[in-house]
Amino acid sequence: MRREIPLLITGVVGVIFVLQYFIPHAPFNQFNNWFSDWFSIIGACAIWLGALNLIKISADKIYRKRADWGYSVIIILSFLLIVIIGSSSWTQFRDAGTGFDWLYTYVYSPLSATMFALLAFFVASASYRAFRARNLEATLLLLAAFFVMIGRVPVGDAIGGALGIPESFMPSKITIWIMSFINSAGQRAIMIGIALGIVSTSLRIILGIERSYLGGD
Repeated sequence: MRREIPLLITGVVGVIFVLQYFIPHAPFNQFNNWFSDWFSIIGACAIWLGALNLIKISADKIYRKRADWGYSVIIILSFLLIVIIGSSSWTQFRDAGTGFDWLYTYVYSPLSATMFALLAFFVASASYRAFRARNLEATLLLLAAFFVMIGRVPVGDAIGGALGIPESFMPSKITIWIMSFINSAGQRAIMIGIALGIVSTSLRIILGIERSYLGGD
């Protein structure tokens, strides 16, 4: 029963959500609102379970003195600091001037900006390795990236005008053509593939074929 009941709930909810899209009449058109409340309740419980599990794993890592256990200390202290300061303001914790707002503005936001700034260097490193012209595909990718980057800045057309390049072959025009045709076609192909994958996976879950989310095989 530990596996049959979750499978039954998943199948029934999945079928109901499919029907509400194709039958826009009562009661099917109200199922989305009804289940949204349940999703919010389950989501709130899941957040607490996730937070408690994070504390448990971090505390176990500190107790056993495993590698990089110092980061676990920072995780627990940061979690407790945010929870205590946020709870002290009750429902107004998001208002300007509260301790939670100060932590979000002067600690969380700068740390997030720092992390994304570091990601830029990893992206540049990955782009350097991907754009090396080792074969035909990499050469085409390198040329497309070159024209898109130079066509996005005014200096691209300025260089094209100095070299006497016709208006139709200016870097900005080539960039528009690449983004409108080649890039759009690639994006649509990827989106179609993702949609087919979502439909396939959803059907497997609704029909009970895919059971990995239960923790089994």
